[in-house]
Amino acid sequence: MSDSEHTHHGTHHGNYIKIWAILVVLLLVSVAGPMLEIQAVTLFTAFGIALIKAYLVAKNFMHLNVERRYVVYILCTALGFMMLFFAGTAPDVMQHSGTNWTKPDWVAAAIADGAAPPSGHGGDHH
Repeated sequence: MSDSEHTHHGTHHGNYIKIWAILVVLLLVSVAGPMLEIQAVTLFTAFGIALIKAYLVAKNFMHLNVERRYVVYILCTALGFMMLFFAGTAPDVMQHSGTNWTKPDWVAAAIADGAAPPSGHGGDHH
């Protein structure tokens, strides 16, 4: 590697500590947001700040801003398929019952009691 290439990579992005500090502050905001018990604030801190943090990580630590354009297209295509899969399956999976299927009784009971549904990796063998 020549000196010019090494210098280019060395000065590629010198703000890692600054970006890390921003990510930590955003983490603190996203943890503190739900403590206010305001639904709009909770949703914003849960999803809005998560998107901002994901963008900062992808841009600065994964260096997607300096990759060839097709890499970004591949990433966007994968994210699009993921959202399409979620949109296609969510209406069925999030219902308590449907045509030719019902949720297991233990999941329905947990939801009816207001408890979080069990993780599904059943058994008390832990």
